[in-house]
Amino acid sequence: MLKRIVVIVFMVISLSLQGCIPGGVTGFNSFVDATDGYQFLYPNGWLQVKVSDGPDVVFHDLIEQTENVSVVINPVDSGKTLKDLGQPGEVGYKLSKSAIAPPGSGREAELVNAEAREVGDKTYYLLEYAVKLSDNRQRHNLASVAVSRGKLYTFNASTPEARWEKMKDILEQSVKSFSVY
Repeated sequence: MLKRIVVIVFMVISLSLQGCIPGGVTGFNSFVDATDGYQFLYPNGWLQVKVSDGPDVVFHDLIEQTENVSVVINPVDSGKTLKDLGQPGEVGYKLSKSAIAPPGSGREAELVNAEAREVGDKTYYLLEYAVKLSDNRQRHNLASVAVSRGKLYTFNASTPEARWEKMKDILEQSVKSFSVY
């Protein structure tokens, strides 16, 4: 009888905990911006940071505060698709020069990888950068870029190069979770 009660209690607790995990993905929280039409997963333990005059939203790690994810939204000509803006490598190169390492920032960005990904009726470009800051620190950035409703959405995830191997899978999962509607 005691074993049966323990098993039932264990099942109730485990089912309750599963209900707390969005989409069955462990280690992540979900962020949804229904007004601007996008959503993504970000690592547990990260906090939203209020910013003005910059990204639409930013989350960063509680301990390693330079480790972050952000979304930037820019207008595009009406009716343009992501493919109209160029192939993944072209868009990645333009983004490196305009957003990742703009002139005068003291940063240098090298596009390491660029690929297209189709999810439903949307095209996403997944971009990877090695970034060198003006003080010679190294960073690793991943980005997902999409166009929807006349807007270019750029989801960026960034970490110091020293933490890249530890954070690679987590940031890749976060970047791939980014979706627009």
